[in-house]
Amino acid sequence: MAIKITDECINCGACEPECPNNAIYEAGEEWRYSDGTSLTGNVVLPNGNKVVADEQHDPKDDEVYFIVTDKCTECKGFHDEPQCAAVCPVDCCVPDEDNEETDEQLFAKQQFLHKE
Repeated sequence: MAIKITDECINCGACEPECPNNAIYEAGEEWRYSDGTSLTGNVVLPNGNKVVADEQHDPKDDEVYFIVTDKCTECKGFHDEPQCAAVCPVDCCVPDEDNEETDEQLFAKQQFLHKE
């Protein structure tokens, strides 16, 4: 299951540099699938969605930091636990019950995002 940031976020920014997938963005910030990944050009995401990796997307939230679900692997393949949740001083980085994924799916997503 991906992680989400709740509206209790105090915008401290502690989580953003900890994300190995560059899936966390500041409120109001545009984002790309290619940010911090090996993705480029036209790609088909593991969930089947077709995207242009280098295309800018509108912010998912204008008030608090946000996580791009398609880039979140819960730090699988990098760390033993989600680093955003580990450093959040107000515990607002929580499992996203609307985006449940198995460990296998999360590891596969990590490999997809970071092809070697």
